[in-house]
Amino acid sequence: MMDNTNRPLANKKLCYVRQVFAWEVREEIERESSDISDAFDDHSVLYALHADDGSRIALMSDREIAFAAAKQHEMTPVSVH
Repeated sequence: MMDNTNRPLANKKLCYVRQVFAWEVREEIERESSDISDAFDDHSVLYALHADDGSRIALMSDREIAFAAAKQHEMTPVSVH
């Protein structure tokens, strides 16, 4: 049996943080909240947090917040481009 105590990723789910522009996710932003829709112009940089299966979990306005949110939910964030 393998000992996972020295492997930091062994018991955590991977998730991916990817930079996106607001225009790429405008429809999703508007579906989630019309109040927020006007807060970002089309060229605003946002950070998409994706599950290991590729599905989007959240959109954040700050990279550090995206990483902190992932860690708070016991996930290991990895930056992708």
